[in-house]
Amino acid sequence: MSASDLTRLLGIAEPIVLGPFGGLSSVALTAGVSEAGGLGSYGLYGYDASRIAEVVAGLRARTDRPFALNVWLPTGDEVAPDMVDLTAAIGTMQPILDELGLDAPVEPARFLPEVDEQWDAILDAAPAAVSVVFGVPAPDLIESAHARGIRVIGTATTVAEAVALADGGVDAVVATGAEAAGHRVSFLAPAERSLVGTFALVPQVVDAVDVPVIAAGGIADRRGVAAAFALGASGVQVGTAFLRTRESAAPPAHRAAISATAAEDTVLTRAMSGRLARGARNRAVRTLEAGAIAPFPAQNWLTGRFRAEAARRDEGELLSLWLGQAAPLARHDTAAAVFAELKAGLPVA
Repeated sequence: MSASDLTRLLGIAEPIVLGPFGGLSSVALTAGVSEAGGLGSYGLYGYDASRIAEVVAGLRARTDRPFALNVWLPTGDEVAPDMVDLTAAIGTMQPILDELGLDAPVEPARFLPEVDEQWDAILDAAPAAVSVVFGVPAPDLIESAHARGIRVIGTATTVAEAVALADGGVDAVVATGAEAAGHRVSFLAPAERSLVGTFALVPQVVDAVDVPVIAAGGIADRRGVAAAFALGASGVQVGTAFLRTRESAAPPAHRAAISATAAEDTVLTRAMSGRLARGARNRAVRTLEAGAIAPFPAQNWLTGRFRAEAARRDEGELLSLWLGQAAPLARHDTAAAVFAELKAGLPVA
């Protein structure tokens, strides 16, 4: 598969995909990448149908070019509010709540909207693509997307996951190496046993599947792009370099952390969400790792109670500072500059 296979599939000019950022996605950044000729992506973690419709309306107002919406598939191990006692986890984070002057959180009726609710809203929105993490979409989900002309992109951390996705009917696979920022989206084995680096993962996935492969993890400049294509990728997905830009929803302290964190200083932790994710080991992570951590998605909901206030105050030590091991290579302040740098590494047609 070549870059042209991916660009034709998605209707884009350049085989460059914006990594979806859960709560850090912005309309400005997503639309900016799409307008530049790539595939802008917007993460819908925690979004209900009305909020999805609002985001899509904002995107349509900014661009008429292809974009993707991203959803987390349920893995079956998620806990509901009536399944977990949060007393110990709240006790662990009490010093942070006290520092910010926040009351202990009261459990909601649900931690997350149902994926069927999100999927129906995506079908109504009819983006160019829907990307998924943490699993293989059920056949009826893929069929419903294809019936609306929506391409489906799966995400794999191992060769076995890539094969499962391709066999399941996705149109392209993101092969995301262990260097990548944010959550490790493994689904066939525990994330700790699925930590394959991009350089090893991409060519093995290319050899194993017959759909376009998008390389992700550790790619932040033209050299990473060139390497990904040398390994057989049909495109690249880039997160941290775009997250550092002023168009992202990351607070200034988060963007500063991207510039200041060495590759060896990133950490894989369950502290902030209950699932393994890569970021900077700030004071919040150290505090939470020292005590009780609730299972996902309870822990993510709990930390969200103080992360919102920390973001408002730009308190970087109390945020989820997701960033990848290529963070020191993220040197540009605008999405346009990042895109131009990445485009310079694409193979000459």
